[in-house]
Amino acid sequence: MRALLVLFSVLLSLATAQAAEKLQVVTSFSILNDMTHQIGGDHIQISNMVGPDADAHTYEPTPDDAKALLKARVIIKNGLGFEPWLDRLITSTETKATVVSASKGVIARTMEEDGDTIPDPHAWHNLANSEIYVNNITKALIAADPANQADYQHNRQVYLKEIYRLLAEAQTKLGSLPPGNRRIVTSHDAFGYLGQAYGIDFMAPQGLSTEREPSAAEVAALITQIRSDHVKAVFMENIKDSRLLKQIADESGAHLGGTLYSDALATEGPASTFTGLFEYNLNTLYAALSKP
Repeated sequence: MRALLVLFSVLLSLATAQAAEKLQVVTSFSILNDMTHQIGGDHIQISNMVGPDADAHTYEPTPDDAKALLKARVIIKNGLGFEPWLDRLITSTETKATVVSASKGVIARTMEEDGDTIPDPHAWHNLANSEIYVNNITKALIAADPANQADYQHNRQVYLKEIYRLLAEAQTKLGSLPPGNRRIVTSHDAFGYLGQAYGIDFMAPQGLSTEREPSAAEVAALITQIRSDHVKAVFMENIKDSRLLKQIADESGAHLGGTLYSDALATEGPASTFTGLFEYNLNTLYAALSKP
């Protein structure tokens, strides 16, 4: 019995030492968590802040988040104004971790929001931009942990191969949509980069942030526009209450095309990884919009 206890103690010590040796990384939300995991593999330990099916726009950091920042060697955020709460937390904790914006190098779309011109932070929905994300994350991990550079670079290549496959599939499917089926409605303006890439006009009752509630007049104007433009489908989002979208669909005559995953992965199922999310959204859009 004593020998078993000694063996257990040794194994526990080894496991603790191995965990301590892993590169400590903080990611701001679930999509970056998955991207970073795909590249870092077993060499890193990730503490993620905004989880699956959760809204990063309205997130409020916890004391555990602050502790994670202080332990981290690398912090990976989206950037483009997506996580102002994280910028404030980084400043207040005075963490010594390297802060990396995964979107660095993206040519940002801009939009008007309450009279201001602001960047659209949802750049990951264009897979060409996701390659930039992957490269930035890979460089950050190698800089912090050069001993495992070969593995990080190998994982990057494997991951990019899957992204290139999806890029080709998206071009085939979304590129073939009938011209009259290229205007749709979602909860908030999260899919502008996807629309820009494939000539689809995404309209939304809310702006770039889910914090902004649309007025009754804005909703009425959108319903009128849907009717006049013969918009084919309204899509719900996994991070948003669907009641407003259902009301818009009922009053405009557009049909509900299903649920799209915008700012967060699914808790489980096919959209629980980033590439799975993109493929799920692609198939959902194509199924609703490919019919004459």
